[in-house]
Amino acid sequence: MTLHIPFFQVDAFSDQAFSGNPAAVMPLHQWLDSAVLQSIAAENNLSETAFLVGGEGHYQLRWFTPTIEVDLCGHATLASAHILMTELGDHADILLFETKSGELQVTRTEQRLTLNFPAAEASVLDSVPKALIQGLGATPESLMLDASGRNYYAVFRDETCVRSLVPDMGQLTKLEHGVVVTAPGDNSDCVSRYFAPGFGIPEDPVTGSIHCVLVPYWGKRLGHCEILAHQVSQRGGSLHCRLVEGRVEMTGDAITVIKGYFELDQSAAGSA
Repeated sequence: MTLHIPFFQVDAFSDQAFSGNPAAVMPLHQWLDSAVLQSIAAENNLSETAFLVGGEGHYQLRWFTPTIEVDLCGHATLASAHILMTELGDHADILLFETKSGELQVTRTEQRLTLNFPAAEASVLDSVPKALIQGLGATPESLMLDASGRNYYAVFRDETCVRSLVPDMGQLTKLEHGVVVTAPGDNSDCVSRYFAPGFGIPEDPVTGSIHCVLVPYWGKRLGHCEILAHQVSQRGGSLHCRLVEGRVEMTGDAITVIKGYFELDQSAAGSA
């Protein structure tokens, strides 16, 4: 017997197709084996595939890159809320998602969606790994490591420095960390790019989760709690962010670009 799993592809943090960050959203009746979910994500070959189970405004949500399951993902959460509200008939003004990072909320605000994520800190490091300098082809002014130990945050002088980087993915893979590069923006409060070849993502187009660190950092540095952030990848995207009582709100758009079904032989599907 063949399972037909609904499949949606969404360009998140953009109101136009072919920009922002594409994510797959796949609602399930019940959880499949984690190995099966990982295989589906690898087959989709997008930076993130979101799987969700639940209904009536309350869902369990998991995210997979082509190679690993992650604890937090912004753009695929935005994409999931967009699909629930526009394609699957959930009319709740606030959607609740149970995740590995705790309960996350997405609120409908006029035509946009606002994510509510936990703010996170990063610690300044005394030295910069040689592999990071070689991987980026440039030396940052300062380097931080987030509390999870998963991502480096490399701070550069200006937007031009960030845009002009041509990283060596082989070198960055040796780090076993993601690398966020950031700087003050020319027409925004800050810009960033995110490289994570070790996680199956050479460069992520727009990354909500890294702004859990970037918004508190730039908010403190610039002296205000509202941050307009641009991720200046080739596709690019914008996030309107606000720091509120230890949480980061990120508001953005999303657009559905593909609808269909993923066919899976039930004997290979398993269940969690």
